[in-house]
Amino acid sequence: MRIGFIGLGIMGQPMAKNLLRAGYTLTVATRTPGKAEKFASDNSALGSIRAVSTPADVAAASDIIVTIVTDSPDVVDVARGESGIFTAAKPGTIIIDMSTISPQVTSELAAEAASKGIFWLDGPVSGGEKGAIEGTLTIMVGGDSDALEGARPVLSAMGKRITHFGPAGKGQAAKLCNQIMVSVNMLAVCEALTFGAKEGLDLNTLHQALTGGAANSWALDVLGKKIIDRDFKPAFMIRLMQKDLRLVMDSAYGSHTPIPSTALAHQLFSVVEAEGRGDDGTQSLARVFESMAGIKEV
Repeated sequence: MRIGFIGLGIMGQPMAKNLLRAGYTLTVATRTPGKAEKFASDNSALGSIRAVSTPADVAAASDIIVTIVTDSPDVVDVARGESGIFTAAKPGTIIIDMSTISPQVTSELAAEAASKGIFWLDGPVSGGEKGAIEGTLTIMVGGDSDALEGARPVLSAMGKRITHFGPAGKGQAAKLCNQIMVSVNMLAVCEALTFGAKEGLDLNTLHQALTGGAANSWALDVLGKKIIDRDFKPAFMIRLMQKDLRLVMDSAYGSHTPIPSTALAHQLFSVVEAEGRGDDGTQSLARVFESMAGIKEV
């Protein structure tokens, strides 16, 4: 089975490496000139891999194509562009878009793919860079169930929990539910640690206690410790979280769903962005709470 891979960022690179380790032949491309060539050269010892120039070149050489890029317009360009996948993909090709994008855009692309005899699966992921490296991502899938079964071995090389939510777009909707919980949880962690600091508690001791009880979460366990250690390097950048939250806000507006907690998280993250820290990890939100509480930056 020939696999194409488009998008070699923080998540895409380890995911592609896991496909090589699983024995798949890869054809890769990126929108950044030279990046695919360097990746192919650096990872040739892992398996059969070659770099090409365009999504169309990837499509011409692949049975299954994985895409993981930044936003809806990027996916549209990869699929529909002048040298996009749709110009060269053969009927029966399975496209797995693992980006986090608009459910509505996903449904439109899936319908266009179907008109060409191509299967479109949306398979956004959760688990961060660590999950991508370890091949333990949670994958939320929308699209044709038979196509999913055909693609399952490929997905299993990158993730451990693969859940089918229904037709195209439903995987994206599930991922947005994930982002609602992640963002609001991050807000709560920042608020609790700021309160603890103002109360004079040792934050390492507090972290140890809270991670042993009902308050524990990935955000507290991993990102809470980073806040305490003043480590704001990104596992997931604030600007990307904001992109996802804008998708949530747009979808919620369309379905008349109130999301007050998410709206607050979105506004507070925007403060960090306004300070020029959009490339920080989401844990940098703690600085906003500390500033409001009169805690000076260490």
